[in-house]
Amino acid sequence: MRVTVTVNGSEETVDDVWEGESLLYMLRERMGLPGSKNACEQGECGSCTVYLDGVPACACLIAAGQVEGREVRTVEGLAGGERLDPVQEAFVEAGAVQCGFCTPGLIVQSHDLIGRNPAPTDAEIREALAGNLCRCTGYEKILDAVRLAARRKAAAR
Repeated sequence: MRVTVTVNGSEETVDDVWEGESLLYMLRERMGLPGSKNACEQGECGSCTVYLDGVPACACLIAAGQVEGREVRTVEGLAGGERLDPVQEAFVEAGAVQCGFCTPGLIVQSHDLIGRNPAPTDAEIREALAGNLCRCTGYEKILDAVRLAARRKAAAR
């Protein structure tokens, strides 16, 4: 099957997509976008979170054929060229990146939260990130990163 999809602002056509193939597999293996991670393959961990038509979604649960004519934005697409998005920068600076498996999904979900709510409370951050599992950080540095990104985005407005 052939799938035409806009990924990170660029229309792409992917050939020979298997009917049961996930969006995650298509992004990573066919399109060379390894940012979204393949961890649980059940939509439980959030490591594969991408934007689908502007809404965060687990790419492991979406069949590649379902994205025909739609728009996908990955963690790679948040950066502006060589310049990282403020959320990406904050995760690095706050030390919220350890093994890195959960990081892409956490960044996309945090980016979405701050876009909807520029000054989230800790409770709102925790609720927004509840579907993202991390086994390394203990979450405090992740909360620090989201707070830092929110402050920076607010100051830039």
